[in-house]
Amino acid sequence: MDNSKQKNKSRDINLKELFLVLKRRFLVIAMVTAILSLAGYLLNQLPEAPLYQSSTRVIIGADAASIKTLQVIVRDSSILDIVIKKLDLSETSEQLANKVSVDSVDGSQVVSISVIDTNAVRASQIADMIAAVFKEEVPKIVGQDYIRILSKAKINPISINPKTNKKTIYGIIGGIVGGIGAAFFLETIDDRVRSKKELEELLDVPVLGRIPKINKRNIKRKVNKIKLDADVRGETIG
Repeated sequence: MDNSKQKNKSRDINLKELFLVLKRRFLVIAMVTAILSLAGYLLNQLPEAPLYQSSTRVIIGADAASIKTLQVIVRDSSILDIVIKKLDLSETSEQLANKVSVDSVDGSQVVSISVIDTNAVRASQIADMIAAVFKEEVPKIVGQDYIRILSKAKINPISINPKTNKKTIYGIIGGIVGGIGAAFFLETIDDRVRSKKELEELLDVPVLGRIPKINKRNIKRKVNKIKLDADVRGETIG
């Protein structure tokens, strides 16, 4: 029974100390939160080019192993260089490859070729051209495996990266967490003694008395009190 009471007491004391730390370092927490929130807001206001995605599907008449090989060939420079030339694109095959993703649909012979671009029309044009060049060039590379266009790419006018307030929200959350972390860090490196309890723990002796802080306000208050007491008793202070 005594042990449970002692645990509850120590828990209350710890929570109280945590609250006092947060109270003492409130200015630090507020400053860090404000700075990171402002940074998140400014980042959120930066202009960001909208991205659009378009996909075309092809059927590859081959076994699973061959399909995996052909998926790699789709993004190879031997295919993309021809696409760049036909569409008169200004980017390199490596840059174009970063925009292209190739995935098998549900493990079937259907392969989806997706393209992400800052222009919705161009994204669909690139996807269709990759499929056409792939169909034309693959027999020259690997033999007679047939490739048939299943569906052409459609223009998708909806951006896949709509503007949100995520950066601002992340900044606020990060600021609060960072501010609390900074508060506790400053508390750990601050070796000042603030309370009677800390002094007793430091010196391992009980505190018998306390000298009040002396400043002009306290002195003036004390003098006024003495004068008031003297007036009440009818005495004169010289």
